[in-house]
Amino acid sequence: MMDVNLMGANLRGAYLMSANLRGAILMGADLRSAILMGADLEGAILSRAKLGGAKLSGAKLRGANLDGANLSRADLEGANLKGARMKDAILCNTTMSDGSVINSGC
Repeated sequence: MMDVNLMGANLRGAYLMSANLRGAILMGADLRSAILMGADLEGAILSRAKLGGAKLSGAKLRGANLDGANLSRADLEGANLKGARMKDAILCNTTMSDGSVINSGC
């Protein structure tokens, strides 16, 4: 897939289940409450993205850049976060890949 540039896009509430967004540029995008279950976001740039309430269970986020992203209330259960960057990400009431709930940055 060619790199998709959706920097700053308004994708709030979008249904992107199992979407191929590998390597996509989603910097600053609004993905609040989006359905991204099983989506391939490997290597995607999601820095400063708004992912509050997003459903990312089972998503492939290997090597993704989530620096400064807001993941408040997001569901990452079963997601592959290997090598993902999450510096300064907001993890308030966020369900992590192992099912634990993190409250960092609330």
